[in-house]
Amino acid sequence: MIKWADKLYLGDSIHSRKEKVMRSLENGKITFAVYLITHASNRDNLLDIINANELSFPYYQKKECVVIGLAGSASEAKELVTDMIEEIYRNTGDFKVREYFQ
Repeated sequence: MIKWADKLYLGDSIHSRKEKVMRSLENGKITFAVYLITHASNRDNLLDIINANELSFPYYQKKECVVIGLAGSASEAKELVTDMIEEIYRNTGDFKVREYFQ
């Protein structure tokens, strides 16, 4: 199940197709060139970057997936994560990602 963060970070290539991508993901459709930035599945990590099509795997169908960012490529997702982590640290002086988004 997908849950969208109140503040959704978007890569440059996603801005123009945000609504379409979100609808496709919610409907379980195959989506090309979309990467999700989510809360880390392992509490020792900060964030996860996953290919949107992985949502069809049984593991993701059984858990709530909180999406906090969308990117059009793996490299764009890495850049977006870097920007997000820098923003979190700049605003809080710490790397408590989950707390920042709650």
